[in-house]
Amino acid sequence: MRGTIPDFSGLRMPLIVAPMLRVSDLRLTSAALRAGVVGAFPTLNARSEDTLREWLDELGRVQETTAGLMCPNLVMADADSARHARLIAESSARMVITSVGSPAPVAPLFAEAGIAVFADVATVAHARKAVAAGASGLVLLTAGAGGQTGWLNPFAFITAVREFFDGPVVLAGGMTDGRSIAAACVAGYDLAYSGTRFIASSESPASATYKQEIIDSDPDGVMLTSAFTGLQTNMLTQSIHAAGVDLESLDEGVTRESAAELFGNRARGIGPTRWADIHSAGHSVAGVRDVLSVAQIVDDFADGYDRAFSDSGTR
Repeated sequence: MRGTIPDFSGLRMPLIVAPMLRVSDLRLTSAALRAGVVGAFPTLNARSEDTLREWLDELGRVQETTAGLMCPNLVMADADSARHARLIAESSARMVITSVGSPAPVAPLFAEAGIAVFADVATVAHARKAVAAGASGLVLLTAGAGGQTGWLNPFAFITAVREFFDGPVVLAGGMTDGRSIAAACVAGYDLAYSGTRFIASSESPASATYKQEIIDSDPDGVMLTSAFTGLQTNMLTQSIHAAGVDLESLDEGVTRESAAELFGNRARGIGPTRWADIHSAGHSVAGVRDVLSVAQIVDDFADGYDRAFSDSGTR
């Protein structure tokens, strides 16, 4: 069983403001919905079940009055994922993104609630497993996505996935502007993620330092490393230097458990905290040169998206 796929035709453009740890909060996600796109957020960001319930209720009210859609992101490896899944199933969410684990444990619950499950995957093998587990859609993590990422070329990835899956597919990685999203659609994707651009938005809770690091960086300043999470993750080298970490000393063979002890929230004087002190970003830093409101960013993206099709004479 699979949840009912939402109708994306009413969106301003086929864009998901990506779920980002410590960044995607109620204010940023609400702004994305009001701008007419999909606003995604990790349920972990709500910090408590009561707060998560409040976020879901508020975003549900915003969703009723806008063209946008709310999209909780469920981190399957988290101890609270089952409880969070039940809260989502009781909400007015129409889609959910699962990450860091199989969607199998929650797929039946969401199918019964009519909620489409989009599983993020980094390999063709994982995509096959997610579909078999009941995923309604797929988010393909490709080279250049911020945070925990994939390494496949986005054109090759969609070609391989379309051999066995005809449902909605989202491209994550390298969306610098509206033309990038148009290119994704031409390549066969149904929607695209953009996260890095929205870290440097006025509604983002990211620190001024973090936003400036993104503005100052180019793709050469984004480092692919497993040292901070045990999984391949794109991090800003400027923030690594600022945290006093020697790039040459990074352990690329570290386990997820050891990485959590060194750089996780439980770290106490062992090392700087990932996400808070060491910041993530994707290759799309190439297109970020100022801080704008979410509405302004979406306007700019929509303008580039429309011009890309008008210039090519297609739609």
